[in-house]
Amino acid sequence: MNKHIQIAIDGPVAAGKGDIALRLAKELGLVYIYTGAMYRALGLACMSQSVPMDDQKKVLEVLQSIKIGLQYSPLHEKPYQVFLDGEDVTDRIIKQDAAMAASRVAAHADVRHEMVEQQKQIAQGKSVVMEGRDIALRILPEADLKIYLTASIEERAKRRLEQFQKNGIEKTLSDVLSDTKKRDEQDMGRAADPLKKLPDSWELDTTNLNQEQVVDAIKSELSKRGLL
Repeated sequence: MNKHIQIAIDGPVAAGKGDIALRLAKELGLVYIYTGAMYRALGLACMSQSVPMDDQKKVLEVLQSIKIGLQYSPLHEKPYQVFLDGEDVTDRIIKQDAAMAASRVAAHADVRHEMVEQQKQIAQGKSVVMEGRDIALRILPEADLKIYLTASIEERAKRRLEQFQKNGIEKTLSDVLSDTKKRDEQDMGRAADPLKKLPDSWELDTTNLNQEQVVDAIKSELSKRGLL
């Protein structure tokens, strides 16, 4: 790809945002940025410091006192790595406690504002594919393509269960379905930048699609818009 392009991917948990964004980054030569990792790293920091995650002032103080680093290396065994004060926490942020902590700290307006400023700086001047919950709304409002990736809650729960099993975590489908509903309620019901599809976002339902089909559909949409 020889042109500057920015792609924003938003959507609920387990819609396939991460895997699809990574594949797009590799195939199109873009930088991959996973904004959710920053909230997960902040959640880890709050847990390690025993900071109450419902206290916006204290969570913001933690955010302002730590350094979160993101590194994308497409040829590396770990294509993306997340660092918290220089420590690689990539494996730790995929755990369930980090995911729930991320949703809690992300509910604070002041925390989100600070995160958005950091994320804008990371993306500035780069050809990127960025995925999260408020990319098109706050971070890349001028993105060349805004994608809202979704899937049925049953399909998303199945995908999460498969991921848990892959990581050796024992869960039942019922438990994962309940947790997925809770995550949706947190993400879509928060006062600060709730998750929602924007009027100018292109929606893609991945319920009955595999990764290759999703990537092909996105590349087709890029071509229609003269971006490929």
